[in-house]
This record gives sequence, C-alpha cells and structure tokens, in this order.
Amino acid sequence: MGNANSIRLHYENASRTGVFTLKDAKLKEFPEHLVKLSRNIRSLDLSDNRIKTIPTFMALFTSLKHLILNNNCIIGLPDEINRLIKLDTLSLTKNRLTRIPSDLSCLTSLRIVNLNFNQLTSFPMALVKLKNLEVVDLSHNKIKSIPDGVADLQALEVNLNQNQVTTVSPDICQCKRLKVLRLEENCLNLSSIPVDLLSESKISLLAVDGNLFKLKEFQNLPGYESYLERYTATKKKMM
Repeated sequence: MGNANSIRLHYENASRTGVFTLKDAKLKEFPEHLVKLSRNIRSLDLSDNRIKTIPTFMALFTSLKHLILNNNCIIGLPDEINRLIKLDTLSLTKNRLTRIPSDLSCLTSLRIVNLNFNQLTSFPMALVKLKNLEVVDLSHNKIKSIPDGVADLQALEVNLNQNQVTTVSPDICQCKRLKVLRLEENCLNLSSIPVDLLSESKISLLAVDGNLFKLKEFQNLPGYESYLERYTATKKKMM
C-alpha cells in the first residue's frame, strides 16, 4: 500500500511540475499510467530499474526534453523515438543496447547523447546530421571503427574510449565543430590515425593513450606540432 501511495505521489507531482522520476523501483516496464501525462512531461527519469523495452507509446511524449533510462536492461530504441522533437538529452548509460534507429532526423533539438556501457558494435550513423548535437558518449561499447560518412557530424565532443576501434576514417577530419575526440584504450595502430587529424582538423584534444603504440611515437607524427598549437591555445582560453 505504501508503495502504491508513493507512486501516486510521483504522478501527482509530475502533473504539476512536468518532471517524473522513479528510480530503483524494480520496474520491469514503463508505467502505463504515464500516458495520461504524456503531453505534460518534460523530464522522465526511470534509471536503476529492470526495464527491457521502450514502449511505442513514447511517441506521445511530444513535450519531453530529457529522457534518462540509465542502468536498465534495454536492448534497442523504438523508431517512435524520432517523434520526440523537443528532446535535448538522451541518456541510456549501462543498458544492453545493440542498435539504435537508423533515422533520428526529427530530433533537431538533441544536444547530449549518452550511450556508454552498452553493446553497440558500430558507430551510430543516425547521429551524423543532428545539427545541434554537442556531446556524444559512446565509451565502453564494442565499436570497431569510425566509418566513412561522418564528415557532417556536428558534435563538439565524441567519446569512444574503451571500445575496439581499429580504423578511423579520414572523414572525421572534416567535422567542422569537433573539438574533442577521445579514443583511449582501443586497438589503434599508429598508421590508423589519419594525418589530417593532427594537421588540418579542428580537434584541440585528441586522447589516444592505451592503444597499440607509445605516446612518444604519436608525438613524432607529421602534423603533431599543429595539433599541439591548437591544444595549447585551448588550454590558455580555459585559464
């Protein structure tokens, strides 16, 4: 009875504030009664539960700005996620994601994507043309490459630490807004790093520790001095 009263209070609070948070409640699925509040909820956090699927009725949550489902058992995102046109933050850290929809083109407000600690094996190309994207965290997955076709990626920071990356497409050098690229603890050889990534890109922080080469070898690559100038200039601005 106490638990029922607690959940009822969560609904009542959400109807007033637009914020619904229900963590560590042993939920195995989305509460169906949330549908009644779908037009009002701006922030939804169901982290630390046992949810396996995101229901198709999520398409009704057209006012949603923050969707946080960390530490659940979710294996995929429904295509209906593309209907959340006001979504700013999508966070599914520590789930079992193996894929995301191929089309997220309607998520024009999306800025922050956290898909770290999942089971992704390929770079999610659906993120490439989202114009307001700022931070993408794909660390602790099983991604094997940064593929061709990423030149239009608009993110300011991409984190691919602790994946299985062996190849990096030169297309990454053409990303006009990318400032931070994290590739620590992957499977990169020195020859896998495109020369223009150091000499011509906008990247001012390239983290590559823990790969199949020594840092001193990386520092001897052509273009490293140009990269170091960008890195130093960015550090000075932050001081």
